Amino acid sequence: MKEKLEKIVKILTDNGKTVSTMESCTGGALVNAITNVPGASNILNFSAVTYSNDFKIKMGVDASIIDKYTVYSKETAREMARAISVFASSDYGIGITGKLGKKDIHNAFGDDNQVFISIYDNGKYTDFNLFVDSEDRRDDKLEVLILTIDKFLECLENV
Repeated sequence: MKEKLEKIVKILTDNGKTVSTMESCTGGALVNAITNVPGASNILNFSAVTYSNDFKIKMGVDASIIDKYTVYSKETAREMARAISVFASSDYGIGITGKLGKKDIHNAFGDDNQVFISIYDNGKYTDFNLFVDSEDRRDDKLEVLILTIDKFLECLENV
């Protein structure tokens, strides 16, 4: 994973590109991993951990998307990715939302172990999701982190 993150930072640096993240269920795991790489300050504009719907909306997520599709959806992950990219004037935005095995009293909809991830790049989206089933949230976060890093690197290499 370290080598892939270093490659991501190098590709973004070499191309003068930036990234920002809006994470929910991962609690900032992605941005933490990025900032562990020397040179991350050259490519990381901003990051937000938005557990509540209210703060997703304050960060620019369209409330009607949450109302229509629920906070646990591809559409909300897309809105998170787009909103953070716009907010931070970043070339790429990454949005992550989902449930890691715990019922959410504020959002009764959605599968309990499904996570949605979206990478935004100037109007284009790369979307994916996965089901996690570990009894330890840290393991689930790591699984989401690894997949997100792999997909983001693929996006960067295919430009």
